[in-house]
Amino acid sequence: MLADGFHKVPLGKVATVVTHLEMQAAAPLRPVALPDGLELRQVTPDLDWYRDIFTRVGGQDWLWFGRLAMADEKLQAILDDPKVTFHTLSRGGRDEALLELDFRTQGECELAYFGLTSALIGSGAGRYLMNEAISMAWAQPISSFHVHTCTFDSPQAVDFYKRSGFTPYQQEIEIADDPRQIGLLPENAAPHVPLLRA
Repeated sequence: MLADGFHKVPLGKVATVVTHLEMQAAAPLRPVALPDGLELRQVTPDLDWYRDIFTRVGGQDWLWFGRLAMADEKLQAILDDPKVTFHTLSRGGRDEALLELDFRTQGECELAYFGLTSALIGSGAGRYLMNEAISMAWAQPISSFHVHTCTFDSPQAVDFYKRSGFTPYQQEIEIADDPRQIGLLPENAAPHVPLLRA
């Protein structure tokens, strides 16, 4: 058990508090129309598409890096798995969102990744995409729809998930190599997270 008090994070590492949330029955939707000019589409992604949208949605602003650290073969296996689905919102032929639903555990769906690029923030697209996520998840024979977010993510994320019908049930602390120091993300990514060199 982790003792109360402060704990030093080694130089070159980053630490984040991860909050796990769950929905045990389909939550009522908060209806919103698809914003003008956007198209929801399912994607059969390749590595280049996935890494591009992953980085534009979460890498620059929020320090998402887990999938960037994966070996090509491991990530490609996820992209090819029929029990993992990918959707995006497109505007003028450019993809601006990532919705990844993972049904690989029987009876469950993980909202593995969910987010918008800065081009769609504040447009209502996030609520629309969440409604689609809830509908798609509960269209399958599941008893749990779950997601996790962390203090590297938008500070609005936990409240957004709670308003969507998820309930927090657990927290963890994650420590990892700082992705800006190992070349996964540029050094100016996520300026709200201090870069402490090893």
